[in-house]
Amino acid sequence: MGNITVGDYLLHRLDELGIEHLFGVPGDYNLQFLDHVIAHPRLAWVGCANELNAAYAADGYARCRGAAALLTTFGVGELSAINGIAGSYAEYLPVIHIVGAPSLQAQSQGDLIHHSLGDGDFGHFARMHREVSVAQAILQTETACQEIDRVLTDALHYQRPGYLVLSTTVAESPAVLPDAPLRWRHAGHNDRITAFSQAVQPLFAQAKRVSLLADFLADRYGLASALNQWMAEVPLAHATLLMGKGVFDEQREGFVGTYAGEASACTTRQAIEEAELIITVGVKFTDTITAGFTQHIETGKVISVMPDRITLAGKVFSGITQAEAVACLHRLSREYAPFWPRCEVIPAPLPEAQQPGMTQSAFWQAIQQFLRPDDILVVEQGTAAFGAFGLRLPSGVKMITQPLWGSIGYTLPAAFGAQTAQPARRVILIIGDGSAQLTAQELGSMMRDGLTPIIFLLNNAGYSVERAIHGAGQRYNDIAPWNWTQLPQALSTDCPVESWRVCEPVQLAEVMTLIATRQRMSLVEVVLPKEDIPPLLAAVTRSLHQRNSANQES
Repeated sequence: MGNITVGDYLLHRLDELGIEHLFGVPGDYNLQFLDHVIAHPRLAWVGCANELNAAYAADGYARCRGAAALLTTFGVGELSAINGIAGSYAEYLPVIHIVGAPSLQAQSQGDLIHHSLGDGDFGHFARMHREVSVAQAILQTETACQEIDRVLTDALHYQRPGYLVLSTTVAESPAVLPDAPLRWRHAGHNDRITAFSQAVQPLFAQAKRVSLLADFLADRYGLASALNQWMAEVPLAHATLLMGKGVFDEQREGFVGTYAGEASACTTRQAIEEAELIITVGVKFTDTITAGFTQHIETGKVISVMPDRITLAGKVFSGITQAEAVACLHRLSREYAPFWPRCEVIPAPLPEAQQPGMTQSAFWQAIQQFLRPDDILVVEQGTAAFGAFGLRLPSGVKMITQPLWGSIGYTLPAAFGAQTAQPARRVILIIGDGSAQLTAQELGSMMRDGLTPIIFLLNNAGYSVERAIHGAGQRYNDIAPWNWTQLPQALSTDCPVESWRVCEPVQLAEVMTLIATRQRMSLVEVVLPKEDIPPLLAAVTRSLHQRNSANQES
């Protein structure tokens, strides 16, 4: 390798972390750095239609590979991406946002240059990013490599975005490649683990029924394998919430369904809530996944395992990692499991269609049959995510959704990122027409890169979630009608996509048979009644309407 630069050092660290693709949009302040990206033997450049889509794609990539990287230009580019980065921050994804910035000389002189606010202050945008990243650095020549390591280490440790401003000057400055890999995993203290074990043991001994509820932070911190091994050996009643759906093997004994407070199936609620001891791993009870905070889980009987703390009936244990706490609980439960009854609850099936024609119920029944092991299922916040709530996923299926940040349009670029990360897996995207209109340009990028997602576009003529919350007949919930099946042809000069429009269940079944094993992109427009929504979404929108109402009690 020739002369090593700071830019090369950064790419070396990204490569070391298993990041093989860099998403983004070129701009004049990052072009020279991009030459180094193109020359790298393993990192590939993935150009996107705009910076927001690139941030969404990086988020989807991080959910499948553990970390991701995004490159934008200063000012206009990074602010276009900041909404996507905020979503990664809210939902704990280590996306490394690299911003190509003007030269150090231009900044020191306060030059009134393009993409700035024209006031000579080049720190505006970095200050904005402090709120949505766990670590930031405006790189300087003398300390650039140390700062890169600090930001990457913090992003990986805390599972949240890191922000690096890489000026044209610093990017080309000389550097030396590191002689040791980054270290970001921290072990707990043995004495604290022992104290935690001693505190838990009497609770296990006294309990007659124990349940386990896990969610998305278990997945973000790499605990899915450990949790599934635990449930294979000790089949407790266990469930996830919507954000963590797919963490468990949903075909295994003891899985009781997806939990959503009062909107859960009765058997699911009873199996989780009525246990004498409830273990929660990586759970955050947010409004949309609990049907408006309707969970009935008494704090006094909960062992809560979170990344930054373990709480046992109100007592906090610090200095113990999630993995260590799960290992301790797994070990103790093996000892006491013979005294607990086996869980015999079976997840409630999807509701049968109550009327003829294409309905939400008919569609989700068809999707349940269409899914196969190891798929990646990407579902948009809205009717898609809340319909997927009722699915019983085949083994190995990974589900991607964004119910906390809930930025509509997120999933189309996220599916792009997911299949870029894991091209051998079948990617199924389910997205509404209103959401798809925000980010549809990225279909062109997917076709350019030869990706083959299966896309079910739910056409219910507008914003169904908003209609359910308020203003069902108001024109602000309508959208412009698009000819969806012809859209791929407009976005590619050599369109490799098969498109269908289905209005009846029999048509959907025929199309699913055709596309199940084809190695090409497929777009299926599914025409649904305008105000037909899944049951969980009905419960959530009632709660949101009440909370957003002007006359609610303060």
